[in-house]
Amino acid sequence: MAKLTDPITILKGVGPTKAKQFNQLNIRTLEDLICHFPRGYEDRTRIVTIEKLQPDEPACFKAMVMSAPRTSHIRKGLDVTKVQVADYTARLTLTFFNQKFTTDKLQYGKEYIFYGTVSGDFIGYNMTSPVFEELDSEPILTRRVLPIYPLTAGLSNASVLKAVRQALAICDPPAEVLPASVRSAFGILPAERAYYAIHEPASMEEAALAKKRLIFEEFFVFSAGLALMRAARSGKAVIPYKNLDLSAFYSALPFTLTGAQSRAIDEIAKDFGSGKPMNRLVQGDVGSGKTMVAAAAAYLAVKNNQQAALMAPTEILAEQHYQSLNKLLTPLGVRTCLLTGSLTPKQKKDTRQAIADGQVDLIIGTHALVSDSTQFQNLGLVVADEQHRFGVGQRAALLGKGKDPHVLVMSATPIPRTLALLMYGDLEVSILDELPPGRQQTDTFLVDESYRARINAFIRKQVAENHQCFVVCPAVEENGDLDLKAATVWAETLQQTVFPDLRVALLHGQMKGSEKEAVMGAFARQEADVLVATTVIEVGVDVPNATLMVIEDADRFGLSQLHQLRGRVGRGDAKSFCILTSRTKNAQTLARMKALCKTTDGFEIAEEDLKLRGPGDFFGSRQSGLPVFRAASLSCDLQTLKQAQQASAQWIETEGSGVTPEAEAMRRRIGELFLRAQDTVN
Repeated sequence: MAKLTDPITILKGVGPTKAKQFNQLNIRTLEDLICHFPRGYEDRTRIVTIEKLQPDEPACFKAMVMSAPRTSHIRKGLDVTKVQVADYTARLTLTFFNQKFTTDKLQYGKEYIFYGTVSGDFIGYNMTSPVFEELDSEPILTRRVLPIYPLTAGLSNASVLKAVRQALAICDPPAEVLPASVRSAFGILPAERAYYAIHEPASMEEAALAKKRLIFEEFFVFSAGLALMRAARSGKAVIPYKNLDLSAFYSALPFTLTGAQSRAIDEIAKDFGSGKPMNRLVQGDVGSGKTMVAAAAAYLAVKNNQQAALMAPTEILAEQHYQSLNKLLTPLGVRTCLLTGSLTPKQKKDTRQAIADGQVDLIIGTHALVSDSTQFQNLGLVVADEQHRFGVGQRAALLGKGKDPHVLVMSATPIPRTLALLMYGDLEVSILDELPPGRQQTDTFLVDESYRARINAFIRKQVAENHQCFVVCPAVEENGDLDLKAATVWAETLQQTVFPDLRVALLHGQMKGSEKEAVMGAFARQEADVLVATTVIEVGVDVPNATLMVIEDADRFGLSQLHQLRGRVGRGDAKSFCILTSRTKNAQTLARMKALCKTTDGFEIAEEDLKLRGPGDFFGSRQSGLPVFRAASLSCDLQTLKQAQQASAQWIETEGSGVTPEAEAMRRRIGELFLRAQDTVN
């Protein structure tokens, strides 16, 4: 027997080329393959007569070949094979394109089982490229419930199915982790049966039961993992903060905080005084004032003789935080410093020495904060800005530099309550649902290509008024298979043809980190008028002078991503605008984007986006903290989620610390799940 950890290359027919295709789906081992679950099924068990076939409804039917297949060479690269089949109710013409093998496979006078879709009316029915099998053959493509798998270029459904069947034949599926009491209470299939049935269901009902089992298992494992994390953290004790007076901080502010900011700060102060390590998320829309909440937390930590560290995802954002917080907190006696990768070796050495000696109180930086050479004297508070941009390992490394430091994570990505429940289930949540007074609302418009001249004229108008513009494209380079605006080509077109007299810059994710930082820095310093970019600007660019965001092929983005991009403008005093361009004619897609034009409520948009796109695409790509679910869907399986959370809580209380094989297997599975989440971003 093979092991789950064995590579897929031990399977017949999976050589280096096929293995690379599987790798594109993150399938490298037999376990990865067995856990590559179908996205749906086609019920091919029911066989009808030709007379009962309905246009646009695929079905199985038994028929006899009534004529020898004939192949015609139409032109280079196109051969057409036609054959007539019949049963006792009617005749049917079958047409195959570039499938000359059917000439040998379909024999005159022999019966086969076909599966396909007819077109035309009953007088002139025909069918294009049906699949077929001999009557006495093993049901592989017909007479069965056929799983339909997520695929990638070059990998067919049949290839995946063939590989999965081999894997299940030579190794045992993943071990049982759900307690028998839980399976009995919720009607859950045993693991072995479920893993076979998800790939080889005898009926649609069995497929549904297998899916329910695997969804429940994923939610149970993740919920149990979060519960163990909460239990471990709640069991720790730290010295409560005594000095929680914020009057000096409030007096130093040039503005009045919103009610939501004040509530969040009060919640943080309560955590600081509890004697338990804080683990809190501050979640708010772009411009809701999260930085000031973090500043208050840092001020309290420093006043209690602790160091605070704020980690930002980009150097530009770290520098912006440093400039604003240094100006605010230095008069209050808080010593701040900046630690980023672009500092000179001597600057880094001196800054790290100051941090280790306790000569600075608030350290603001990027990933340089987590390097081995960065040591803190007394780290009491860790703040992670745009936390979903950091890997699990990076956050853990920073936490390890202090003794159970308080943790404050901030996210400007409005997250549906359902998703937040799983992403941040081990955190308390403070929501900033108010915008500070004077914050500009960005007007949003949806247009098609007929408005191109007007868009260009509006860009010119904004630049003439000494403002700057973003132009976001969905692709970096042109792709013959996808008709999408490419940033590289569009930037060149704008600079050479449309705006030869303006300064057009280019920014995309394939550039080196130093190049990206240089371009973003130059744009922030107003050294460019128009920045053509991909979604790399979604987070970490604060340019108050930018007043226009043009998003090309906007239908290619999720609503939440569009909302995040829109948040890059409207950050200054001037009126700002967002223009969505789209060439789609799909009514549902257009309605979705029009909804964005009507609201600026990020949480409302996020709820709608979760329904439409699901959690896998919620951030545009997999991000840390988001569980790598293989079967579950947060938008569809809420009832199962609630059941699994209830069951896992009871398991933690009664069996979680046990030494039974199931308990040990569960703890291993929890570790694997969190490791997968880390691997997707590191």
